[in-house]
Amino acid sequence: ELKRPGVTLHLLWTEYREDEPNGYGYSQFCELYRQWKKSLDVPMRQDYKAGEKVFVDYTGDRLSITNPETGETQPMEVFVGVLGYSNYTYAEAQPSQSRENWIGGHVRMLQFLGGVPEVVVPDNLKSGVKDPCYYDPELNPAYQELAEHYALVVLPARVRKPRDKAKVETGVQVVERWIMARLRHDTFFSLAELNRRSRELLQELNDRPMVHLGQSRRELFEAVDRPALNPLPERPYEFAQTKIARVSIDYHVEYDKHFYSVPNRLIHEEVRIRATEHMVEIYHKSQKDPVAIHPRSHIAGRHTTCQEHMPLNHQQRQEWSPERFLNWAEQVGPS
Repeated sequence: ELKRPGVTLHLLWTEYREDEPNGYGYSQFCELYRQWKKSLDVPMRQDYKAGEKVFVDYTGDRLSITNPETGETQPMEVFVGVLGYSNYTYAEAQPSQSRENWIGGHVRMLQFLGGVPEVVVPDNLKSGVKDPCYYDPELNPAYQELAEHYALVVLPARVRKPRDKAKVETGVQVVERWIMARLRHDTFFSLAELNRRSRELLQELNDRPMVHLGQSRRELFEAVDRPALNPLPERPYEFAQTKIARVSIDYHVEYDKHFYSVPNRLIHEEVRIRATEHMVEIYHKSQKDPVAIHPRSHIAGRHTTCQEHMPLNHQQRQEWSPERFLNWAEQVGPS
């Protein structure tokens, strides 16, 4: 009944007393309700396998950096990862909870761990999870690519079920108390400076013995978790952004105000652009192999063109350059 709009415990007690005039008083009625409610949701103790799961989330509180010229402060989010078995903890400050920072936090966390667990358990942050279904979640493309690159499974916690990620909920509290609270009087003028100091406190946190176990997080990690982690791939995952574009009549597509060529047969076709910090790959329809690959350029308004993408008559015209005429004339004579 309490799930219905406007229904309160006092209203239910009033209706109860109308049927039972000599029944329980309001305080006793509430006490019996509280006792009954406790029996509804009994937590199940979780056992974690070595190297199996890492739990990730952002803290509720934030740190900040200060602009040295204006004195203006900019809030910084704090990304936290906790291994299920050893409670070994990773934390870093980030400018925002954007997809790029979310993915980058995972990459740096795995480098910090020196290996790859089997499962990542995130919250249902929009930067990572498009459809928060527990059994068949739909991940954002970049998050899915990261999972495939590291050969791990992403299993988001259920919506409004904090016990699914109790490890990181506790880890967030520990980071807030043992790192963020200790930085409350310090001033930082750059994100790098903030993260250097945070990394020093993080090392102290992982080296502190846990009272209930008599061992530190690092000791448990080195003895049990680290040997069970899968090896890192040869290169870390590089975050990529995607964009759907239509090929123009000059067989180029635009990305970040720069123009890249594709095979001229694709004029007017729709393509998918995948851009990393250093590379631009262009895909047609559902093909796995790109139809064009270019080095990333940040020069606005310019073109990057491969000769093989040009029609034959354009290739021939390109050969008639001023340099070719001058070279030909020199072979004729000084006149």
